[in-house]
Amino acid sequence: MTGRCRACGGPIESGGGPGRVASYCSQACRQRAYRERRRPDGAPVTDLVSELGDRLGRLRLEPGIAFHADVEALSTRFARLRRLAREARQTDSEIVTPAPVTKSTVTKSPASKTPVPESPAAPPDEDAFGGLVEGHQRELRVHCYRLLGSYDEAEDLTQETFLRAWRARETLDGVDNVRAWLYRIATNLCLDFLRKHNRRPTPYEPVPGMDSGDGTPPPRLPWLQPFPDDQLPETPAPRNEPDERAVAGETLELVFLTAIQQLPPRQRAAVILRDVAGWSAEETADLLGSSLASANSAVQRGRSALRQALPGRREDWSAAPPSAEDLALLRRYMDAAARADIDGMIELVREDAVLTMPPNPFWFTSRDALFSFVRPNLDPASPMFAGHWRHLPVHANGQLAVAGYLRRPGTSVFRAQVIDVLRVEGGQIAEITTFEPHLFAAFGLPMTL
Repeated sequence: MTGRCRACGGPIESGGGPGRVASYCSQACRQRAYRERRRPDGAPVTDLVSELGDRLGRLRLEPGIAFHADVEALSTRFARLRRLAREARQTDSEIVTPAPVTKSTVTKSPASKTPVPESPAAPPDEDAFGGLVEGHQRELRVHCYRLLGSYDEAEDLTQETFLRAWRARETLDGVDNVRAWLYRIATNLCLDFLRKHNRRPTPYEPVPGMDSGDGTPPPRLPWLQPFPDDQLPETPAPRNEPDERAVAGETLELVFLTAIQQLPPRQRAAVILRDVAGWSAEETADLLGSSLASANSAVQRGRSALRQALPGRREDWSAAPPSAEDLALLRRYMDAAARADIDGMIELVREDAVLTMPPNPFWFTSRDALFSFVRPNLDPASPMFAGHWRHLPVHANGQLAVAGYLRRPGTSVFRAQVIDVLRVEGGQIAEITTFEPHLFAAFGLPMTL
């Protein structure tokens, strides 16, 4: 039986027996076809260079935190440009394989009924593998974060995803959709992790001797961590039609993240894949290794549970940039904290405000209870005065947020203390989630001022 090579068009002879039909006449043709598929298009390169030049011209050199944020935002574009340059170099250095000197009849026996197996493709080297997968790193990290709620664990499992993929790189030749392949690895790793760890929120318990307010105890997620907005994917995931989704796809707001953490792991994965990551029903079933009916059932049950857990005031959860009023509120909040103006801070907070401090067990469901707890620490006249505060604005989970630095009495250095993520409603702060400072580096923040 004779076929035609997909690369050079030359004949491919096989022994006529059962088995896979070869697509290429030689390993050189296979590699050439691979490089042709990866050949960079001139137009995207030109557009990318133009965009980089424009953004470099708009870099903010002051203050330092803004300069760092602007440079970090360019890192993915430079990585893409480097990958395109590497692919162009590989294309230019392509080696043309001469025609074989020995006739095929000398090396192939026409009497043999055993087919000549197709030469396996050499696994990609580190550069080629990096070019294939590095463009998916950000969206995979966000995907793992939505499943787990922890930045540290999402980072760990994203790296484990690429390690698993590297070990299985020999199978890449048969992979039509690298993105789906990586999503399957990442999703299975997260589900395995959730099977080993009890990661379902539980209500906060009363703290002896502390007035937490008379509101309903909020869900407690000790593993919850913030996510830096500058590490979000540059291109949003494709969305399904509005009537096919419980929420819009791009949000990372903590109240949404808390709600989705209450779903069982497979329901959680099904909803995130279908409604957030933008996979079709068939793709979601394939990624989860389940039937279409089973995957659709998990999505429907998950959507129903989400509607009950999310605040009814919201129908559209698409992320929107903070308004001018929100930013003005944030500045007033930082100024009041810097001046230890407790009354000024109280004016900015709703009466039914909620504050939690994962992983700590402290929680408050009213403004009075909240400021009864923090007032002695903010008041310079109090024997419990903790020190003076300075705050820097940061971007976390698509919400207003500040990084708090504390200068304790008798010292001269402001040290990293907390990251406060704020939810605003009706021009006031409705919720504060306070996180410990070990993720300052992930946000590009210094540990001292």
